[in-house]
Amino acid sequence: MIRDSFCLECMLTVSIQTQSASISWRLRLRAWVPPILGACLLLCGLYGVMLIYATGQSWVALGVLSLLMLGTWLFTSSKTYVYRYLFPGIIAVLIFVLLPILYTFGIGFTNYSSRNLLGFERSTRYLLEEMIPSEGVEYAFSLHAPAKDPNRSYRIRLEDAGTGKIYLTPELQLAGKKTLKIEAAEADDKTLAQLPDALQVRELIALQAALKGVAVHLPSGEEVGMSGLRRFVPLQKLYKLDGKNLVNQKTGEVLVPDFTRGFYVSQTTGEGVTPGFKVGVGLDNFRQIFTDAKYREPFVRIFIWTNVFALLTVFFAFSVGILLAVLMNWEALKFRPVYRTMLFLPYAVPGFISILVFRGLFNESFGEINLILNGLFGISPSWFSDPLLAKAMLLIVNTWLGYPYMMLLCMGLIKSIPADLYEASAIVGAGPITNFFKITLPLIARPIMPLLISSFAFNFNNFVLVSMLTGGGPDYLDTKVPAGATDILVSYTYRIAFVDSGQNFALAAAISTVIFALVAVMSVVQLKLTQADRPVNT
Repeated sequence: MIRDSFCLECMLTVSIQTQSASISWRLRLRAWVPPILGACLLLCGLYGVMLIYATGQSWVALGVLSLLMLGTWLFTSSKTYVYRYLFPGIIAVLIFVLLPILYTFGIGFTNYSSRNLLGFERSTRYLLEEMIPSEGVEYAFSLHAPAKDPNRSYRIRLEDAGTGKIYLTPELQLAGKKTLKIEAAEADDKTLAQLPDALQVRELIALQAALKGVAVHLPSGEEVGMSGLRRFVPLQKLYKLDGKNLVNQKTGEVLVPDFTRGFYVSQTTGEGVTPGFKVGVGLDNFRQIFTDAKYREPFVRIFIWTNVFALLTVFFAFSVGILLAVLMNWEALKFRPVYRTMLFLPYAVPGFISILVFRGLFNESFGEINLILNGLFGISPSWFSDPLLAKAMLLIVNTWLGYPYMMLLCMGLIKSIPADLYEASAIVGAGPITNFFKITLPLIARPIMPLLISSFAFNFNNFVLVSMLTGGGPDYLDTKVPAGATDILVSYTYRIAFVDSGQNFALAAAISTVIFALVAVMSVVQLKLTQADRPVNT
């Protein structure tokens, strides 16, 4: 029996040792996983920094590298343990909030546009790489492709008229107007015998735009390009660098960089050559908003309408929402759950779908609203062509989209009001209207005021509604820039930046900066005037 107990004790000891070894191994593994994972993430980050630097974005690469080093220090030092939890949130705020604001703000001080997209070095490099056909040797050209090839892989055949040598390119795809550089080799008789039939002129015309972007490198080092439907000729660079200037090798014209306009400018004509380059213009864009008549006049009108639109939207949505919230809290009302569900539906349906539905309902010719109005009163309002009716339509649709949110908020706030107040009011003989203006509205005004201000800020920049419902129209006929009666500042900015051939990116960024400042100032003023940021006295 003693021997059995000894054996049992030994087995228990071995089991405990085995479990201890297993636990120790797991703890070691857990201790090594975070450093290994962190090292892998750091290596991936450093690789990303190298790729960013290789594209020429040295400052961006430096910023990312600084964040990587800061994160490595925070997550490896025992003195910075507390800040590890703040670091991801701070980085998210810097990348997704602060960086776009600063980037937009910075663009507002430049001439950034569709004609001035590149930096000075890249613009110079682009012009130096521009090629033009030169006179001299000609190469007879034909294009070959299998008739039943679904991918249509083409081969270019070039024949030197002087030497009789024939050159053939590998198979290539011709799509779009992208630049394509390809090597050609001298073809033997066997390869030429297997070559498919040449395409007809009709097919060459259809591919002409793509063929003009093809540059063929011959074994002699010469580069040739398309000069007609049946010939290729040697290419030469259009410009050569002469100090800081560019010289047109075809005409001898000298282009001088103008760092005030952001273009290479001809010394003879003074005209700028595209593509231009980005340069700083100081406060010119901001000054243009308020001093140039073609921008100032629509800006003032649109700014006034934007404020009216945001204020009326908040007022109407809140009025409808609180009225329905009071009704939904009326205990004697039957079928309240059904009504609540029905009234909540506009909030459950995606906004863009509701907007498109209303766009069809308000259609002037076939919309159900005009059909009903015409049948009842004999009128068919011009919702999209009359400025006043278009604005009214915007307010109607936005109120429909906004009242469920207000209703839900007010229903929750009304539930928090003590029932004793309404009982005391009933004792003195007060009615529902008195209860609403003396009890309900005063008690929910302070808590809901910050939400009303945030709703004002949201509707101040409600681009989706304007863009999808009216597109900003009907347009003003007395303005030189695209602007309409229902445009708000953000849609006006969008039209300047993208609808007007993309000529005013920097001006749009300046307007966006002004909008940001206006909304921020108005929000702070509203908070101070309503005292919504102060604690409620108890």
